[in-house]
Amino acid sequence: MRFFHTSDWHLGRMLYGRSLLSDQQYFLEEAFLPAVEKEKPAFLLLCGDVYDRQVAPPEAIALFDRALSRLLELGVKVLVISGNHDGAQRMALLKGVLRKSGAYFATALEDFLQPVLLEEDGLRVQVFMLPFFDAPTARDFLSDPSLRGESACMERLLELSYPLFEPGALHVLMGHCFCAGATVSDSESGAFVGGSGQIPAELFERFDYVALGHLHGPQRAGKTARYSGTPLKYSIDEATQKKGFLVLDWDGASLSAEHREVVPKRDVKKLEGSFEELLAAGEASPCEDYVELHLTDKSPVLLASERLRPFYPNLLAVQNQWALQGAAGKRARDLQGADEGAVFAAFFQEVSGAPPEDGDIALFQEILKEVQL
Repeated sequence: MRFFHTSDWHLGRMLYGRSLLSDQQYFLEEAFLPAVEKEKPAFLLLCGDVYDRQVAPPEAIALFDRALSRLLELGVKVLVISGNHDGAQRMALLKGVLRKSGAYFATALEDFLQPVLLEEDGLRVQVFMLPFFDAPTARDFLSDPSLRGESACMERLLELSYPLFEPGALHVLMGHCFCAGATVSDSESGAFVGGSGQIPAELFERFDYVALGHLHGPQRAGKTARYSGTPLKYSIDEATQKKGFLVLDWDGASLSAEHREVVPKRDVKKLEGSFEELLAAGEASPCEDYVELHLTDKSPVLLASERLRPFYPNLLAVQNQWALQGAAGKRARDLQGADEGAVFAAFFQEVSGAPPEDGDIALFQEILKEVQL
């Protein structure tokens, strides 16, 4: 019994102000859907952040609608949970009707306790769909104000699922969260990564497989959980990551997982070299990929972006290492040996253009003291 695990499509995403919708359409229509048609999975797990914004642009909604319609035409069951970027209430629209067509949406914690049982050739897979949640939402659902942090809430929620386990089935959990110890990327929202939101992977070990979304790099999390990662690169620090989706096979005795890499319409790269080297390379072979160029020149280069852009039409940024090192080096020398208050004052001056007032420094010292406790 074969099924796919994917997540974090972030339809409607922007990269340095550039829309990635055509790249996302290419992924879906030229790579992902053809793979579904060829390999005929029984079902698909889409683990949150279908959209990049809670109020998704119409073009992104239309793209998802076409992809979902095609998946259902191919006879594939589609299981979707809402992520922190999705508008859960909007995504819940018509989910009762869609369920009858083979598309299952989980957008509220109540949906978690209505697992989906899938059967094929005598094999059974029971899927528990847990959408993204925060601690206040979980406390209200569980009627337990004493719970603190997502970890305690997650543990209590999972305890409710164990009595529902179907004997003899493969027990799968879908989630959208940050497992402690996992690797993060620059493209993830800092508001939902780290701190009390971290979930110990050990909590998931009663499930045979845990399909996770939220973190953008494909990776394992503990013994049974995996992140599929994003299908495309959404920040420069992801340039070396292998993007794609997971293909899983269950034969009734063992479960295997393979990461299937996808070749994008345009890659995301960080290129380094002198201005003349990068210019010559671009003239010889213009690059259509999204690129951030890092100049190694030891002196300033005038109008570097304007002169390079004809050969790098999807140029995202040009970094002049000479200028950055010079500025950073001067700041470091000026602040060498200074205390935290002096460093804060220098930073405040640089950002705002004016020195901090006494109240600003007092507030900084108060926060610093709390952090150091």
